[in-house]
Amino acid sequence: MVRAITKKAQLKIQQMTFMLVAVTFLFILVGVFFLSIKLFNLRKTATILEEENAMLLVSKLANSPEFSCGNSFGSKSNCVDFDKLMVLRERMSEYSEFWGVAKIEVRKVYPDEGNILCNEETYPDCGIIRILDRKVNAGPATSNFVSLCRKEVGEKMIYDKCELARLLVSSEVKG
Repeated sequence: MVRAITKKAQLKIQQMTFMLVAVTFLFILVGVFFLSIKLFNLRKTATILEEENAMLLVSKLANSPEFSCGNSFGSKSNCVDFDKLMVLRERMSEYSEFWGVAKIEVRKVYPDEGNILCNEETYPDCGIIRILDRKVNAGPATSNFVSLCRKEVGEKMIYDKCELARLLVSSEVKG
């Protein structure tokens, strides 16, 4: 009789152990599922923050002293001085690490000048001003619309000529 009670007790202990292992395994699965959802949301949030930082960088570049019109064309925000860009394009070796980006480019939207790359011969009738191209693995470009302004000589006066352009900035992709 004692043997039957011990076997019953052993069976109950085995059942209890199995249930504890099963419940522990269930909690582990729920924890892994919860962590995977949190990790997915974290990646999504990181991507959104990277996009916001890229947009802020584009706006910051457009209003930086190296790019902006200043008071030359009145007080305009997101106004980029075409002449400054042409000079800056030649001196980019000094600024290549300053902004921490892979590529900076300005493309005219209106009037469309096509894919003519700006240099001394094609200025101002060109469509693309390549400010910086570090020849590294660059991510997708983030852009913002800007006014691309320069002084133009008319018949009897000098006037401001502004065109619509997009300032494109690509960050370096690590790895």
